[in-house]
Amino acid sequence: MLITIGLVLFYFAFPVLIIYLTHISKTINKIGAVVMAYAIGLLIGNIGILPRPSAALRELLLGKASMPVDQIQQYINQGLITENDLMANQIASLQDIIMTIVIPLAIPLLLFSLDIKRWLKLAKGALFSLLLAMVSLLIVIFIGYFLFKSDIAESWKISGMLVGIYSGGTPNLAAISTALDVSPNTFILTHTYDMVLGAICLVFLLTIAQRVFNWFLPHFHESHSNINLKEMVVESEGMDNFLGMLTKKGFIQLLKAFGLSVLIFAISGGLSLLVPASAQMVTVILSITTLGLVFSTIKFINRIEKTFQLGMYLIIVFSLVVSSMGDLRSMFQIDFLHLFLFVALAVFGSMIIHVFLSWIFKVDTDTTIITITALTYSPPFVPVVAGALKNKEVIISGLTVGILGYAFGNYIGVVIAYFLKGF
Repeated sequence: MLITIGLVLFYFAFPVLIIYLTHISKTINKIGAVVMAYAIGLLIGNIGILPRPSAALRELLLGKASMPVDQIQQYINQGLITENDLMANQIASLQDIIMTIVIPLAIPLLLFSLDIKRWLKLAKGALFSLLLAMVSLLIVIFIGYFLFKSDIAESWKISGMLVGIYSGGTPNLAAISTALDVSPNTFILTHTYDMVLGAICLVFLLTIAQRVFNWFLPHFHESHSNINLKEMVVESEGMDNFLGMLTKKGFIQLLKAFGLSVLIFAISGGLSLLVPASAQMVTVILSITTLGLVFSTIKFINRIEKTFQLGMYLIIVFSLVVSSMGDLRSMFQIDFLHLFLFVALAVFGSMIIHVFLSWIFKVDTDTTIITITALTYSPPFVPVVAGALKNKEVIISGLTVGILGYAFGNYIGVVIAYFLKGF
């Protein structure tokens, strides 16, 4: 019991320390809270602090995270597993519960502050670039699926996850992996490859991409003279600012938003009981996304400050939990070469096709770069890349694309995964 309580405290308190460190250290801030959570989680999970299930228990679990205590005790009495497996199963059950709860609670909080109507009005030109990006992504996902489906177990799930990564980053990846019941090891390995390859792509976007693309794409021209740039820059730079959340006023407002998120979770859970068990988690995730968007149109909810940051805190909790479940010894028993190639195809293939389509349809360089950034790395990276481009006017375009990616990426990822499952 003490171990369980201590683990719960660690999972929910340590992300606060990570967030604090990102505010006081420029280096850690550049690394990012999610990456820090993954690294620390993998370390905690693989240095022997947490008990691991034996090979016999893993065989009995048949891919599940845990099993009921009475069933575990029965297997112990039969001599099939040991007492150590009882603790391992208890911890795995706790981890599974936290993962099941935090993502459905995070999604509405991420969406509450997003004024979809406003973004659409302010950046109509970005929508075409978003369309080209999604077409590019789906082309490489379909190619990758048919190339690797015989080499990667449950490649349809990987396909759905990759759609999530490149439509909204970690939040969408986490939501889709939860909806599709992806194993922790597969999740971690996929996201690890994404972070490594994505870092290479980000360096390119921050350095020479503008000069390279300007050789054959139109240069950016003034087209948003009516936008309050100062307001948009301040707003976008505040997306990863967690300060002020624990003031008396801020805490009360966030408590209301959290309560509404719990209510949405409960309603979605009720709706999931109306469908077969195999479709329940998908129903929960898509219902939560829909209700989160609906409630974001209500002004007093939309104006609650720091709901996005609270949602990201829960994403960091999820990242810490899921990475601590990853077993490095067994993780690379997955066919990691083909998985790596699939992720590489999604990262670089989608960018190459997108740039090619931008050339055909004469979309300018800066809009193309900021669209890739917003979908691949999420809105908080938009101001960073806009600064490197020396063009803050594209911030609104990037935010629009990122917001829509957050909003609709879950739907697209789940639909594509189940569509490909039929082939």
